[in-house]
Amino acid sequence: MADFNNTYDYHRPVLLNESIEALNIKPNGIYVDVTFGGGGHSRKILEKLGAGGKLVAFDQDADARANLPEDARIIFVQHNFRELKKFLRLHGIRKVDGVLGDLGVSSHQFNEAERGFSYRFDAELDMRMNQGSDTTAQTILNSYTAVELQQIFGEYGEVRNAKTLAQSILAEREMKPIKTIGDFLAILDPCVRGKRNKYLSQVFQALRIEVNDEVAALKDLLTQSLEILDISGRLVIISYHSLEDRLTKNFIKKGNFEGQFIKDFYGNIYRPFKEISKKAIEPSPEEIKINPRARSAKMRIAEKVEAKGDWEL
Repeated sequence: MADFNNTYDYHRPVLLNESIEALNIKPNGIYVDVTFGGGGHSRKILEKLGAGGKLVAFDQDADARANLPEDARIIFVQHNFRELKKFLRLHGIRKVDGVLGDLGVSSHQFNEAERGFSYRFDAELDMRMNQGSDTTAQTILNSYTAVELQQIFGEYGEVRNAKTLAQSILAEREMKPIKTIGDFLAILDPCVRGKRNKYLSQVFQALRIEVNDEVAALKDLLTQSLEILDISGRLVIISYHSLEDRLTKNFIKKGNFEGQFIKDFYGNIYRPFKEISKKAIEPSPEEIKINPRARSAKMRIAEKVEAKGDWEL
């Protein structure tokens, strides 16, 4: 049963106790929280660690640094988790006992109007998790081709009329640049199909994924996690989008993102991980009631096993 007694102003962690249990924490182990955010998961990990344990926390959002606990066992890395292996090496760490990633956007980011993540506010179209990045939502809407926009909204947002939406964006920007959320909503409203809030959420999600290159970053994270996890180390990923979950599932089951089994010369199947849970773990009705943003979460757990033989990857 998840613990919901605490108040999380910055972000309420999803599947908190379930994810910490999934890590199977060793008191003197080394763990990585690649999405520190409000620090909810990290604090729980620290509670399980002994004096000799260590936690490395990644977050590309500078705002997250304010949530760091005063604890000598934690190392904070203000970078995207796709730099996982690089920064672990910089800190003299070659192998770890567990990697945890909660791929959701923090409540803080959604609730800060000027960040441009939510259609509830009018602000500049931004959506950058890393404020140092050059690509914003505004950049994409004003420069991508109709084909590129259609692909983004169709694949990342599962928007049914993605082609119509893309054409509407191009028609509008020929008259004037699309700069604010209000500008964008004026284009979206005539295109809405079904429930407005659901449609807007799908569109904004797709745009955010593209702005932050989230799909490629997840692939980098999974690939590097396999490299840096020690034998019997745990990988725990919480995703909120079918594409993210499918990539994670394929990588855990088959060691690649295409979902194809790889065999060696003798026909042995390459399986770098053992699935701890055959099915994705989802939040309980109780958690969803308290934290509605958890409703689409799916958690997958894997344990690294020793892969023997020469594999043609």
